[in-house]
Amino acid sequence: MTTEAVTHPTYGNWRRPRRPGLGPLGLVGTFGVFGGLVLTLLASLISLYAAMIVFTPIALFLVPLAIRTQDGRNVYQLIALRIGWRRRRARGAHLYVSGPLSARPGGRFRPPGLLNKVTATEGRDAYDRPFGVLHHPNRNLYTIVLGCDPDGGSLVDPDQVDVWVALWGEWLARLAHEPGLRGASVIVETAPDPGTRLAHEVLPRIRPDAPAAARAVMEEVVERYPTASSEMHTYVSLTYGVPANQKRKKEDVITDLAIRIPGLLSGLVAAGGGAAYPLSSERIAEVVRVAYDPAVAPDVLDARAQHGGTGLEWADAGPAAAVETVGSYQHDSGVSRTWLMTLAPRGTVRSSVLRGMLEAAPGTRRKRVALVYRPIDPATSARIVEADRRSAQFMATSGRGMVQARAASEMRAAEQTAAEEASGAGLVEFSLMLTVTVDTMEQLADASVTVRNLTAASRVLMRPADRMQAAAFSCTLPAGILPWEQTLIPHELQEAL
Repeated sequence: MTTEAVTHPTYGNWRRPRRPGLGPLGLVGTFGVFGGLVLTLLASLISLYAAMIVFTPIALFLVPLAIRTQDGRNVYQLIALRIGWRRRRARGAHLYVSGPLSARPGGRFRPPGLLNKVTATEGRDAYDRPFGVLHHPNRNLYTIVLGCDPDGGSLVDPDQVDVWVALWGEWLARLAHEPGLRGASVIVETAPDPGTRLAHEVLPRIRPDAPAAARAVMEEVVERYPTASSEMHTYVSLTYGVPANQKRKKEDVITDLAIRIPGLLSGLVAAGGGAAYPLSSERIAEVVRVAYDPAVAPDVLDARAQHGGTGLEWADAGPAAAVETVGSYQHDSGVSRTWLMTLAPRGTVRSSVLRGMLEAAPGTRRKRVALVYRPIDPATSARIVEADRRSAQFMATSGRGMVQARAASEMRAAEQTAAEEASGAGLVEFSLMLTVTVDTMEQLADASVTVRNLTAASRVLMRPADRMQAAAFSCTLPAGILPWEQTLIPHELQEAL
């Protein structure tokens, strides 16, 4: 180990899950190839003309499966995405209106899309702190949201950062042993500071008999300081499921979650999360309300500072109107665009690789970066790492030149992953989403350039979530939306395709 490696620790060793099957064909294409060869050979026993008749449609079916984009989609998936978008537009599903002017009874401003059926309940943990529980009735999932104030990496020794990373890895590994946990997400939200908290702290403390010059200085500080500062919030949402063969009451599930919260919070604090606490249902509703209508953020902060809360309910946290287009999502006072990660940083990275992406971006109203985790149980993890190790060994011994060099590097990474998993490390699948909200459509082009620069500096490849902006926007909220739980196609078949 070199002196530089000791002074500046590096991280990485993540690998994209391998698709089963031959090359880009996937599992369905592989079965199609072998089945087509068998049918073609049987047809050739009749005549060469019959073999050509059988082979031609099979080849036409397999060629679109072999053509894949940079993010791994084949032609059929691209066609299905466009057909689904056209069907949603034909039904008017890309438009949303709530409140008294909507066609739905009740006149409330429920969140749209994937959050429309979600209900909120509140419980008390072991320390009698309120925490909100979001119930997703379609999948019978329950979500709790934890808030934390990370210490940050400024003026922190590299050894301390390395300890935090190790403890964060232990916390993620622990999630694989959480009974019923389906997934977790970490959302870092940044926005310009409206100055409401500073005004409430400074202005009431100015004495009436203070010198005019001193009063002018303090009032100028309150007025100008927010223009150069930003606020940052970190949320951790954990989504639990109930097995299909079990029937549990909602009260029993909430009691079970209340017992787990203190242990989860202590793990976050040890991993550098700073002060960690559960979010009440009112606080969760406020976060979602501000995400859909950024203009009300100062009012929410003002009500919280003066009255201790807003009294907002989950049923009123949504927008009054929303319009989804191919590349944007318009909602109340904001216009948003979401990007999805297609490739994580290759090779080793420093601990500050995502710092630029997480910090506030100039020219944006709000920005959220969501890391979505899917814990894998230990038994499945062992099978995955062994399969990856055997596959990497085969590629390393069958290639030549630069291909063999890259395969040898993958083999070393696979061997290290297998050794770490055998020693007790956890295995998780992860992805990254980024949502930027601006005031008008004209500002969206400049925001896209800003995001492109941020992702390039972080060595992350991302693409816009075109034709699914509304769903991607919901996934970056601390509301427990897990993408793999919101599809009609089973996850295993999705990987095969």
